[in-house]
Amino acid sequence: MQLTFKGGVHPPDSKELSMDRAIRRAKAPKRVVILMSQHIGAPCKPVVEIGQQVKMGEVIGAPQGFVSAPIHSSVSGKIIAIGSFLSATGRYSPAVVIENDFQDEWVYLNERPDYQSLLIDQLKHMVKEAGIVGMGGAAFPTHVKLSPPKEKPIDTVIINGIECEPYLTADYRLMLQNPREIIEGSKIIMKILDVKKAIIGIENNKPEAIKVMKEAAASESEITVLGLEVKYPQGAEKMLIKSALDRKVPPRGLPMDVGVVVQNVGTSVAIYEAVRYGKPLIERVVTVSGGAINYPANLIVRIGTPIADIIEECGNFKTIVSKVIVGGPMMGFSVCDLDIPVTKGISGIIAMPATGLVHVDDFKNCIRCGRCLDACPMGLMPSMLSVTSERGFYEMAKEYNLFDCFECGSCTFVCPSRRPIVQFIRLAKSLVKP
Repeated sequence: MQLTFKGGVHPPDSKELSMDRAIRRAKAPKRVVILMSQHIGAPCKPVVEIGQQVKMGEVIGAPQGFVSAPIHSSVSGKIIAIGSFLSATGRYSPAVVIENDFQDEWVYLNERPDYQSLLIDQLKHMVKEAGIVGMGGAAFPTHVKLSPPKEKPIDTVIINGIECEPYLTADYRLMLQNPREIIEGSKIIMKILDVKKAIIGIENNKPEAIKVMKEAAASESEITVLGLEVKYPQGAEKMLIKSALDRKVPPRGLPMDVGVVVQNVGTSVAIYEAVRYGKPLIERVVTVSGGAINYPANLIVRIGTPIADIIEECGNFKTIVSKVIVGGPMMGFSVCDLDIPVTKGISGIIAMPATGLVHVDDFKNCIRCGRCLDACPMGLMPSMLSVTSERGFYEMAKEYNLFDCFECGSCTFVCPSRRPIVQFIRLAKSLVKP
């Protein structure tokens, strides 16, 4: 009997729009807007000046704390502005604007064909200097995950190839097209953490990816490819750990509390490229999809590229658009401006058509049906969290374990009253202290 987690839902995955579109490189933009807040933790501080010439891979943002990661230029060209710019979350962030000279001139990259013989501290330093963050959406600085305290020994690495969000196929295409890089990145992660066991988790609705990854890992006795039940949010760290290892991460706890570190397949590739080629994280694979996009695609996009440029690359909109979402439709953010730039944590741009959608102001009162309780993978009471927040009782929401919610959206998906439960939860979180 296959292990699984409590709750979860089965939204239409709509992956057929882009799953057969091979990854290709998007055109370089005329200018990039590189936000200094690209990750969880302290924002970076710009270390360049207006008028300065920079090269690809050059550091333009210095980290201001341990939970932070340097930011590099994704183009070569001239700094034309430094100021505050709108991010996908609706907040303003300091940013550096670079006018692309289209020379694609790199700073010196330190290639290491002998990377397998490097020491742990060397590997960890290279990951940190490359500015790598979690590329599954959370954007947690990777070097922090790879530095667990001594009192929390790690015995297993899980490489997350689940990609359970509807529409998104960037990780799927990476597994089909770059399996060797994923395996090599996984081995680097294992060496840094000094563990002898890794599991690559993939949902069973991706049989081709399972096959390709098993072939790539055939000679690696310490790496297992595991097919898992198709259920959202299977890709969430705590759910994946439960399904793969039958370990339960404690409330408000971290995977390292149960001896596990989880990394996304895209992060694994970025780690390999950083260690082998000295390449910092200046680009990523982004799925561009949705019923309103003319030509869905999986694109390698430079960090800082405006969303409008990417949509133009895919033939623009083919119908009236109701919203453009960055990330997936379950956990992503609807943007108000197509000039918002791509960051390290954006894995998808989804354009939804106007037909058949329900507006936020159409929601009704909670009818106490309990569907959200059954769907919640964390065993919370989303109904009470939303009602207390709606009425302004934000401190009371804490009594219902407000901060254990990771905003997967399963409750909102099943609610017959069409209540924006996640939005109420986010509101409460923003107004009270953990």
